[in-house]
Amino acid sequence: MKLQQLRYIWEVTQHELNVSTTAERLFTSQPGISKQIRLLEEELGIDIFVRSGKHFTDLTPAGRMIVAMAGEILTRVHDIREVAAEHLNQDVGELSIATTHTQARYALPPVIQQFMTRYPRIKLTIHQGTPAQIAEEVSRGRADLAIATEATDLFENLVTLPCYQWNRSVLVPRGHPLTELDGLTLEAIAQYPIVTYTFGFTGRSQLDQAFEKAGLHPQLALTAVDADVIKTYVRLGLGIGIVAHMAYDPAVDTDLTALEASHLFAPSITKVVLRKNMYLREYLYDFVRMFAPHLGHELMDKAMNTHDSQARAALFRDVSLPLH
Repeated sequence: MKLQQLRYIWEVTQHELNVSTTAERLFTSQPGISKQIRLLEEELGIDIFVRSGKHFTDLTPAGRMIVAMAGEILTRVHDIREVAAEHLNQDVGELSIATTHTQARYALPPVIQQFMTRYPRIKLTIHQGTPAQIAEEVSRGRADLAIATEATDLFENLVTLPCYQWNRSVLVPRGHPLTELDGLTLEAIAQYPIVTYTFGFTGRSQLDQAFEKAGLHPQLALTAVDADVIKTYVRLGLGIGIVAHMAYDPAVDTDLTALEASHLFAPSITKVVLRKNMYLREYLYDFVRMFAPHLGHELMDKAMNTHDSQARAALFRDVSLPLH
């Protein structure tokens, strides 16, 4: 059994059982991958994949267990390399961050700037996607960490660390009737078409819960994953926008008015998401600390080594999260 064979079966499952795509990703040949997988199956005496002709169509029951173990082994191999790299040179390496548009556009820029100044020799990569996609990126080892609000509990092999709370603003064109009200209410908002985040993005669930609890069913004129897109359609008059407060820039969005709405919606919590049992380079600790200063080395280690989610949550019970 070779590590290369384990990598091949793992990568094939990450590419929808498509050997051709896997070969392109790994810069090798399709026949070479197929041969090594067959050799591994012959050595083990079982089939890992279900076949239809020359194509893989599924994993066998044993194959599912073997691929899961292969993923764990490959993760530990990666960690071994990280340990060696840490001792050779602490300031050289790569950091892959998976996050949503809102975090990448509004929350991360000053942190990225600070980090790159401190670690100019670290290659930094940012992957954008839906909360579910970025959680999967970390779960499968394709990203080192994720930063998101929603869908952080979809995978059992992930650890979430709370970073900060945030709430929402209602965006309207200047002179809109809502700006004349003494106090904003859900009933007043529900009178207008709403432009907001797609379900599963940026605290959308708290927004839906607030209207449902009030017995209101507002018209959703348009949903988007990008706050800048939402603002564009508010400017076009399609409706009023509900976005993360951080997405409103008074210096840029001079034609829009942001109405405080934190009294209407429960706050959301943005979290850092890490893979259980992964080896954390010192610069990763520093990045997280720059993003969330209360997440120091000791607290992160305690959280990573606490396997019960309720016990992990208790570690942060007395931590006062900043409100953005």
